Amino acid sequence: MRAAPTILHLDMDAFYAAAEQAAKPSLRGKPVVVGGLGPRGVVATASYEARRFGVHSAMPMAQARRLAPNAAYLVPRFSLYRTVSEQVMELLGRLSPLVEPLSLDEAFVDLEAGGSADDADSARATGERLRADIRAVTGLTGSVGLAGCKMLAKIASEQAKPDGLVLIPPGTERELLGPMPVRTLPGVGPATGEHLRRAGMTTIADLAAAGEDELVRLLGRSHGASLFRMSLGNDDRPVVSERDTKSVSVEDTFDVDLHDRVRVRTEVDRLADRCVRRLRESGHSGRTIVLKVRRYDFSTLTRSETLRGPTDDPGVVREAARRLLEAVDTTGGVRLLGVGVSGLADYTQEDLFAQAASAEAAEEAEALPESPQTQTQTQTQTQTSEQAGEAGEAASGGRAPATAAASIVPGERRWPAGHDVRHAEYGPGWVQGSGVGRVTVRFEEPGSPPGRVRTFRVDDPDLEPADPLPLVGLVGLVGPAPAADEGEPGQSSSPETRPRDPSPEEGAGALGGSGSSRP
Repeated sequence: MRAAPTILHLDMDAFYAAAEQAAKPSLRGKPVVVGGLGPRGVVATASYEARRFGVHSAMPMAQARRLAPNAAYLVPRFSLYRTVSEQVMELLGRLSPLVEPLSLDEAFVDLEAGGSADDADSARATGERLRADIRAVTGLTGSVGLAGCKMLAKIASEQAKPDGLVLIPPGTERELLGPMPVRTLPGVGPATGEHLRRAGMTTIADLAAAGEDELVRLLGRSHGASLFRMSLGNDDRPVVSERDTKSVSVEDTFDVDLHDRVRVRTEVDRLADRCVRRLRESGHSGRTIVLKVRRYDFSTLTRSETLRGPTDDPGVVREAARRLLEAVDTTGGVRLLGVGVSGLADYTQEDLFAQAASAEAAEEAEALPESPQTQTQTQTQTQTSEQAGEAGEAASGGRAPATAAASIVPGERRWPAGHDVRHAEYGPGWVQGSGVGRVTVRFEEPGSPPGRVRTFRVDDPDLEPADPLPLVGLVGLVGPAPAADEGEPGQSSSPETRPRDPSPEEGAGALGGSGSSRP
């Protein structure tokens, strides 16, 4: 525990939803929900306006729609969120070389290591300056916690929300922590919390009063001793600028259970390829391939296979995942599939036999003329992959890459709600919804007034997908919880599990018909 509150924790306020409000003038001050829009979709982030109706992250999207039927429901745009996150992390890097990102919108900073603060007054001034800089650069708001350790800094930032700063002076930790519930402490989840409740401990003061020996008896030596120290406000974990990646994985939950074994294999192949792309982006290879299958009855099976050496070869990972799938009974249907790689390394031990087989197969394929049936199968697989999208991890941190391209399905393009477009005549805009062969677009930019709405055919040649416009120079345009008339809460959009692009039918259902305006 430090003698000065020089550990800073930043947590951006309703990050995904706030970024969408900053990018879309017509949504400012209105309830916005970002997440999966299908029958099994979950909320990734809800704006503060939407939270007034009881909507919160990890809530089933169907429940959110019942609570806030007039909110704007948008598919995540991770390319935009990453860009804004990079801007915020750059500002943090100016304060100290020790910045520990926890996600796109959250990080610890050691102010002492950067010479940015050495006492309470200088720490507070640094925190306030950081908040002002974030608003100036991105137009968004963040909450700052300052304390003598990481645990308390994070608790302080929670108390500061939204758009505030809380500093916990050293020496006041026990008084502050005492009345808080045990779930406040890191490492106390639902199971541990229930175990402690049955033992008569519901507050942090109860843990401190119980003593270390009793907590060790209940929870084991490591966990019990750690929890006792934290109940006294002691947390000696340092801020680390680099966190080791232990595994890389992707998973998709499907709107309808998969019963076709061939389709299941196709999805496993697609997930394996996505996993390898992410593995390569992280600069790693891995030895252990993991397959996760959640069945129709919510039972979850995990199978793994360890290779002779680390690899980042998609063919090797696909083949291993297929072998693991053969050992899993998918009778009754599959709700979720996931592929992961662990046992990471910074080098690759090439599987020469697998590479040679892949090269030989590729040469044979090039030598043979493609039959109409093969062309149809290839096209169908591509369409299936694009339909599924790349936004599968929105509810767990949003790590999946996003693409600006509209998905292609037989006969028409699909336009995800909230994604960017550009029209040859009307310029940049964003999709409010689509269905029954129509797509509704609001034409506006981050710095413009609210724009007009127009409806087009989904195959209009003048309408194209576009990359997100930057959020620059938006000071004061987006607040954490602007006043809103709750009698007229906002807009609606279109419908999903992991965030995936909504189907035309989902768009039509949300709109009540084609061509209707959302917000």
